[in-house]
Amino acid sequence: MPRPTSGAATAELAPSPAEPLRLQVLTALALHRMATTGQLRQMLRPDSSRQLISRVLNKLRSTGFVDLTPLPDSGRSRTHAWYLTPEGSRLTRDLPVLRGRPPYPITSTTAASLKTAHTLTVVRSHLPFAADARRLGHEHGPWDWTPEVAHPIGEGERLVADAVMHYTVTDGGHRRKLRTFMEVDRATMSSERLAAKLIDYARLWSYEPQLVGRQRARQPTGTGMVWLRWYPVFPRILFVLTGASHYVLYNRISDLQAMVAQHPLVAALAREVPMGAVVLEDLEEHGPTNDVWTPLAGGEPRSWTEL
Repeated sequence: MPRPTSGAATAELAPSPAEPLRLQVLTALALHRMATTGQLRQMLRPDSSRQLISRVLNKLRSTGFVDLTPLPDSGRSRTHAWYLTPEGSRLTRDLPVLRGRPPYPITSTTAASLKTAHTLTVVRSHLPFAADARRLGHEHGPWDWTPEVAHPIGEGERLVADAVMHYTVTDGGHRRKLRTFMEVDRATMSSERLAAKLIDYARLWSYEPQLVGRQRARQPTGTGMVWLRWYPVFPRILFVLTGASHYVLYNRISDLQAMVAQHPLVAALAREVPMGAVVLEDLEEHGPTNDVWTPLAGGEPRSWTEL
């Protein structure tokens, strides 16, 4: 595949009022790791044609900034997932919207093929929120969703959320900021392992690093909860499940509820932090603000904003 050989190709992709979509496509792929043409259209230009996005992607591929990998489903052989090449990754890493975000992990066909299923499912989970925000006039867009966000939970371990979402509900003159940890489950791990993720979130919620040596002498009370470095309020926790029948997925949701009921630290977290789960297909059909979310602490299904 041809690669840019001078600064000309890079310069032509600078933000321009006449052609902002090419830069937005690159930014979306840098942030979301990978996406199909249809997903990029829903994310960036939901009222435009698929051909518009296809033309931009094909131009970016011809100049060496993006590449594609076919989806593993042979029945959808004409559908591909797009990702940045190393050149495209270098081009986008200093964009203001991406500063402070996790590094881009997919820049080869091999890496793309290994991550396709999970990455595209995470993007699928985001799109209903973006569509709902446009419909309701809320503040949420393509850059308010950050995949693979890691936090320390003590003993040298980390919790990696599938995504962190920032969403502002606007109701008249009132604005309500909702930050969310997203976990996307494709039924590829045991139900017990899935439920154990709640223990990791409870550890993050309660983790307070202790200072040592002279630092402890100067500040004996410690540094406070580690999550306060990033969030004024601990984000709510949402699980999106797919990859099996409704019967199997609702059993997995029941196991999440059992973890909340039985584990003392998770139960304490649930008393302070809203938590819910939904089947992805229900989320896509009905939207996130309908009563499709099962509260993990118990109760009737409701909107994610009312957990």
